[in-house]
Amino acid sequence: MSFKAALGFFASLAITALLSSGIARAEPVKLVGFGDSLMAGYQLPASDAFPVKLEAALRAKGHEVEIANAGVSGDTTSGGLARLDWSIPEGTEGVILELGANDALRGIAPEQTEKNLDAMVARLKERGIAVLLAGMLAPPNMGPEYAERFNGIYKRLAEKHGVPLYPFFLDGVVTKANLQLDDGMHPNTEGVDVMVRSILPAAESFLAAIKSGE
Repeated sequence: MSFKAALGFFASLAITALLSSGIARAEPVKLVGFGDSLMAGYQLPASDAFPVKLEAALRAKGHEVEIANAGVSGDTTSGGLARLDWSIPEGTEGVILELGANDALRGIAPEQTEKNLDAMVARLKERGIAVLLAGMLAPPNMGPEYAERFNGIYKRLAEKHGVPLYPFFLDGVVTKANLQLDDGMHPNTEGVDVMVRSILPAAESFLAAIKSGE
């Protein structure tokens, strides 16, 4: 092969590689929102559920992303752990993990909640799936002793596993009646919008880390 032919051959390879990498980058990042009714969109149209609205907000910011809704109303951390493997399909690159609210409402021992969440994060990491941990706070009626045991769970797990933490999933919505359904616990459509705006910077950072392979 002449020098000129070789040069053309390698130039062709380089162009092919660049085109291939461009196609790869154009593929949407596949995320799953894994949680309870707060994730599922309790009593809301499917189009108003948190994963759907977060995907739309991220796409509006120029991110190619798909977010599947794996929220199950009433789910506890025990239920989440039991269904984790079959609820998170192969090819998933990241999971927004939001569970624990129903544990607190039922008075489940915080130590058990932490153990379940710990196992879920570990299992996802074993599969090479990035995790954004969405924290929760114990309801005031559970008392200060319970709250002290429960509220530190998410920070400890984020530090233990080296995963990003969004401290409080209901930030900006809790205690605001105009952003909640009549039950005073679940967000309405406007409440979901507030939640999405609040978590958006953390979600963008999460996507950037996935894309960079961190």
